[in-house]
Parts: sequence; structure tokens; C-alpha cells
Amino acid sequence: MDPLSNLLGGIRAEGAVLTHAVLEAPWTIRFADGAPLTMVTVLRGGGTLLLPDGAERRISVGDTAIVRGPEPFLLADRADSVDLPHEEYEIACFTTDAECEASLGSGRWGNDPAGETALIVGAYRASGRRHERLLRAVPPVLVVSDDVEVCAWMETVAADAAKRPAGAQALMDRLLDWALVCTLRDWFEGQNTDAPGWYRGPADPVVGPALAAMHRQPAAGWTVASLASESGVSRALFARRFTEVMGQSPLAYLTECRMDDAEELLADRRLTVAQVAKAVGYADAFGFSAAFKRHRGVRPSDFRATSDIGA
Repeated sequence: MDPLSNLLGGIRAEGAVLTHAVLEAPWTIRFADGAPLTMVTVLRGGGTLLLPDGAERRISVGDTAIVRGPEPFLLADRADSVDLPHEEYEIACFTTDAECEASLGSGRWGNDPAGETALIVGAYRASGRRHERLLRAVPPVLVVSDDVEVCAWMETVAADAAKRPAGAQALMDRLLDWALVCTLRDWFEGQNTDAPGWYRGPADPVVGPALAAMHRQPAAGWTVASLASESGVSRALFARRFTEVMGQSPLAYLTECRMDDAEELLADRRLTVAQVAKAVGYADAFGFSAAFKRHRGVRPSDFRATSDIGA
């Protein structure tokens, strides 16, 4: 598994919706899920995203915006609408009685057909903490423009899902999972050399094979020499190139991957700490506990007791 897929492994869309909002200006829509990531694709119309830090970003037809949470944010017809008497709406996909749930498919607000704004909205839940490295790599909001034909295809799929209740929500959520991967990949590609090392690494001829091996078997007894062998280069060349691309040494990166895996395994209270230790490549619970405390600041047992994952 490549690093981006690994980081996205614990993030899933939940309550993705298609909304056709016919709004009478001025208006604002509040996104109140508190999700780690929220994605908004504009099918028709548009508006201005108003972020908690005061930043503004205009989005229009063909734009997909990914907003980093958990703070609520607004989409308004214009930035200054919040200072005027205006209609207020809310989308909160994680609640059973949310406005977006009632608007699935053909819900319409207001009475200004000429100003229709059609959106696909997806809020993403996260399990564990693996996604935090991804969140650190993206800005508070990123916008990627896509072909209008792609947006039309997404709307067709979403509208068809709304007409067929069986499996409709699962189809919508998987559509948004796919769109999230595509949007992030397009954005990271546009960053070129500014993209994080874990994104650029798989394409590197020296780093890529070793990354694939580590993610395929994270618990294996890897050494710098054995990883260099996977890449078919000398130990010195491999260590230097890996550090240049990834920003940390091969074994430091491997340890981070193991700690991420350990956090998720500790959420399964059926597993003992010794079993988790073995699963992530440590010979005994003592060595694993020492490493976990060194990298996460707490012992595995304390992490399990205080963490809300798996509770």
C-alpha cells in the first residue's frame, strides 16, 4: 500500500449528499459537522467560502474544495452577506435529522430559480490518528478545478442514487471517497517539489521500492541494508536518497508507520499489548512499550485507557 492510501485508510465519507439549493440572496450555508475534512463540489452556481481564520475563497462551477476541520465554516453567496440581513441554512451530515438528509436528491430552499446553486457535499469521519499526517500536509482549504463534464457525471450518478433508495447512501459515500482521493492527488501533483516526501516517495526509483516493501510488511525485520537491497542500490546511496526525499531516515519512517499501526491495533481491546507488539515488529511487549512511550509520550496501556477510539 502506498503512503497516501495508507493515510486515507481511516477516512471515510459519511452522509454524502446532493443538494440543489435555490437560495434568495443574501444567504449563507453553515457546515457544522466538525469533520476532519469536508469536501464541497460545485455543480452549478457557486459562492464564497468563509473560514474560521477569516480567510475567503471563491468557488464556482467545476471547483471542488476540501476544507480542513474541525471548526465550522460558511459558504455564502458573497463575502459580505454575513454582515447583512440574510437567510441562514445549515448542513450537518453526521446528524440523523440534518438539513442535508432532508435535502437529499431534489431538496430546494428559497424562491430564486435564477440563482440555483447545486452542490455535492461530503463530510469525512476518521478512525484512529493515521490521518493526522495528511492534515498537516494540506492548507485550511484547497481548491481543485475539474472538467465540467466530470461534475455533470457526478451529478448524474448522485441523482440516480437518490431515485433508488436501496444502497443509495453507500453509493453516494463511495462516490465521495473516490472524489477525495482524486482531488487530493490532483492537488499534490500541482505542488510539485513542495509536495510532502511521503507523496513524492513512491514515484522515486530509489525510494519507491523500499516504501512499497515497508508498507507491504511493516512488521518485518527491516534494516537499512535490506531496504537498500529492495531498491537495488548501495546502503549509503539509499540512506542518503531516502532522507532527501522523505525528510527522515528510513528507520525513523518505519517506526512512525509501526506506531500508526499500533495505535489502531490498540483500539481493539481484544488484543493484548504483547500481541500488538508482535504485530508491529517488536520481539516483546517491553521493547514495544518503551518505543511507544518514546514516540507517543505515553505507555500503550495508558494510550488505550485514555483514547476515545475503540471505546
